[in-house]
Amino acid sequence: MASMASAILFERSNSGFQMGVNHGSITNHFHLPIEETKDLNPVPCDQPQAHYIIPSLENRHFTGREFTLDELRQKLFLQAQTEKLALFGLGGVGKTQVALQLARWVKTHIPDCSIFWASALSLESFEQACSQIAKKLQLRQNTDGESAMELVHRQLSSDKAGKWLFIVDNADDMDLLFDELDQHFPTSKKGVTLLTTRSREVALSFAGRDIVELQNMTTEEGIAFLTKIVGKDSLCDQNSTMQLLGELNFLPLAIAQAAYYIGRNGGTTTRYLELMHKSEKERMRLASREFHDNTRYRRMPNAVTTTWLISFNQIQGSDRSAADLLEFISYLEPKAIPRSILPPLDTEEEVEFAIGTLCGYGFLTRRDNEDMFDIHSLVQLSTRVWIAEAGKTQQIIETVTQHMEKWFPSSEYTNRATWRMYLPHALKILKRDESEGVRERYSLLSKVGNCVLADGRAKDAISVFRDVCTWSESHNDDEHLSRLASQYDLARAYTANGQIKQAMQLLKHVVAVRERTLDEAHPYRLASQHQLAGVYQSNGQIKEAMQLLEHVVAVQERTLDEAYPRRLASQHQLAGVYESNGQIKEAMQLLEHVVAVQERTLDEAHPRRLASQHQLAGVYQSNGQIKEAMQLLEHVVAVQERTLDEAHPCRLASQHQLAGVYQSNGQIKEAMQLLEHVVAVQERTLDEAHPDRLASQHGLAGVYQSNGQIKEAMQLLEHVVAVQERTLDEAHPCRLASQHQLAGVYQSNGQIKEAMQLLEHVVAVQERTLDEAHPDRLASQHGLAGVYQSNGQIKEAMQLLENVVAVRERTLDEAHPDRLASQYDLAQAYTANGKIKQAMQLLENVVAVRERTLDEAHPDRLASQYDLARAYTANGQIKQAMQLLKHVVAVRERTLDEAHPYRLASQHQLAGVYQSNGQIKEAMQLLEHVVAVHERTLDEAHPRRLASQRALQDVKQSIKVEAMNNIFLSRPDIEA
Repeated sequence: MASMASAILFERSNSGFQMGVNHGSITNHFHLPIEETKDLNPVPCDQPQAHYIIPSLENRHFTGREFTLDELRQKLFLQAQTEKLALFGLGGVGKTQVALQLARWVKTHIPDCSIFWASALSLESFEQACSQIAKKLQLRQNTDGESAMELVHRQLSSDKAGKWLFIVDNADDMDLLFDELDQHFPTSKKGVTLLTTRSREVALSFAGRDIVELQNMTTEEGIAFLTKIVGKDSLCDQNSTMQLLGELNFLPLAIAQAAYYIGRNGGTTTRYLELMHKSEKERMRLASREFHDNTRYRRMPNAVTTTWLISFNQIQGSDRSAADLLEFISYLEPKAIPRSILPPLDTEEEVEFAIGTLCGYGFLTRRDNEDMFDIHSLVQLSTRVWIAEAGKTQQIIETVTQHMEKWFPSSEYTNRATWRMYLPHALKILKRDESEGVRERYSLLSKVGNCVLADGRAKDAISVFRDVCTWSESHNDDEHLSRLASQYDLARAYTANGQIKQAMQLLKHVVAVRERTLDEAHPYRLASQHQLAGVYQSNGQIKEAMQLLEHVVAVQERTLDEAYPRRLASQHQLAGVYESNGQIKEAMQLLEHVVAVQERTLDEAHPRRLASQHQLAGVYQSNGQIKEAMQLLEHVVAVQERTLDEAHPCRLASQHQLAGVYQSNGQIKEAMQLLEHVVAVQERTLDEAHPDRLASQHGLAGVYQSNGQIKEAMQLLEHVVAVQERTLDEAHPCRLASQHQLAGVYQSNGQIKEAMQLLEHVVAVQERTLDEAHPDRLASQHGLAGVYQSNGQIKEAMQLLENVVAVRERTLDEAHPDRLASQYDLAQAYTANGKIKQAMQLLENVVAVRERTLDEAHPDRLASQYDLARAYTANGQIKQAMQLLKHVVAVRERTLDEAHPYRLASQHQLAGVYQSNGQIKEAMQLLEHVVAVHERTLDEAHPRRLASQRALQDVKQSIKVEAMNNIFLSRPDIEA
């Protein structure tokens, strides 16, 4: 391999560099030695002899680039020949090396074509190259003062020059190129000129449409290039190699720089990555480290950062706005930069021009969507080095932070698309240590926290709001509005993350300060009381929640207009607390009032009006008014489907709720279809761990379970539980609720041990973290009792249920649904244990209360009557059982669809009572109807379908037995 010479050739044997006294900056360009090869491949004497002036050093590490080389060969030599072609690309991308490879290909495959190489880094370097060409061609001046550039231009433009390829390398300076050099480029039908440049603008101005962009290396090229330099032993594993190449943007110069460091220090790709990730300063140091590269021009900078300094200086000199824009972008995320986030300039044209400049140098890449851009992370790093050397780091970070705070949108759903685009960029600047002293940082953090919380990322929101709180608590008094607001926001995030105790502690403090410092009717005071009431409700402190909300509502009813949004919102929330307390009628009355006011004052599609109708439908459902609930929710869904995006959270929430009503009404297929749609949309638009997505998957699993699709239910719930166990605290209510539900599916699938193990875990966590009377704790104990009962552990089931009943009888009203539900299940446990009288006594009490407080067709009232009838049957009180079941069947036949599971179950049970009473024909007639409906609506292997078929078979068998008995009785000749 030839060695790199340091001499600069001028005329004849002169070489070197001379300088007199100087007080300013000096720019000196040195170049690769020129290969003056003896002419090989002799050509016929009637053709001009080929000459070659090419940089002599061969790059033995050159890899790939076949696609680009083929494109150059096709355009210049093999297809319709173009006279001028420009190869452009980012500094360090390997343009010179590709041009060298092309030159060597031409020398081998087109031996009668001369090749001349000239550097356009400066006027002097171009003149020097022309002097070399003139000397090589032995050109003589025609006139006095004719320069070497003019000699070369005249000679190569003539026909006698023959075929030639003229390569002009590093033509990056627009003014130099078109003011000084372009006029000296030769033109001939037999010759072609290839120009390499960093600037798209230069490329277009020189060659028009005949341009080729050299991109970064492909994955295969990058791996091969790195392997050639450092060897396989230094690559460690494929993951670290790919990660390193990715972080180097597959830029050849950056790869060569890293490879030199690895080879010099005997390191590995893994170690180099560790250094890159150590700190920003270390990354800057690595990117700025010069290294020896004898494939590049001598004295040219080899470090990535200094290589691009040439481009930075050119941009700064020609387009100050583009330089400012580059400084701004260097502190954003490198991918998906929306145009709308960029700082405005005086005119739209100026913005477009600045973007065009950065795109022209390859620093910025426009996506197919014209308003979205990407930037090389190494370009960002080099720009930050440039900024740091100019002492402007703090100034630029302040500018970026202030701009982001000003333009970052609020967390409303209508802004969701925008703030989702902005979030990565805001978080990037907020992570900079230098931004901590910028006051606007904390306002920006609050905006980011609200958006992150709205996106369902409660843990991230807590981290953000804690930062805001810490700053606010150190800069503001205890009573300062901003300090209290930050604590309020942190409490909201704690609530969303299931950290109820932390939320309560913080909100109690906020409420106490605001009650001491603000008027009773001040909006902030009432808002924090409202929020605290919600936390009380989540913690099972229903009475405290009710007391606080009743106070808020009373103040607002005294001070605000009937239709004022905050007043209606508090009434809405209070109705929810009433519902949780079993005061269904009070909840319904309040919500019907809210809905009536909003229907009078708000548009049909107003979000608050639809939200109240949604909530009222839920109360109707709790009250057993399934048809009213369905009618209202179908209206809400229809309006939202007409006015909201498919993925809007409110639209999906209403569809989810409507699916629940369909399920309650026995319309399992409709429920499944709707929830599968909701889940599909959320899986496409929300993160895997988003609470709404998990809640819908949870709900769909419940519908699968109701439809007998136990495996599908189990698979979905196991996924939900796995995600929540990975992302939520052990005691988070949503995590425990999903584990509870999964245990129920295990129970349905006969996996009693798995169900028991999971519910015992849930109960243990809740007994450690929740009050004795907390609804969630009691519900889990209630569920565990059911599993014990399924496992034959009747005594354990009774003991647990007796405790639940005792607590609920002490803390809940007589008619509270939860109190009645636990009494109802305790009665079933008594039945299983043979304590029929105790079971009947308990069930008669439940039925009496429900008959007094619930409508005739309420599902809970009918369910308890149904089970009381079963207890009567077990106790041999067939007439009482039949009377009660006939009533249940009659009501359900009047109010439920023919295929509703509850209607069919009660008909099935009544058939059994008929059979016990000797009314075999009535039993068979009823069971034949049930079987026919099941066969039409349920899968062949569905448990309920199989059970009714077995029951019908038993009835038919009993008829046969009775017939045989009659034969025996009527034939005395047959011996018994």
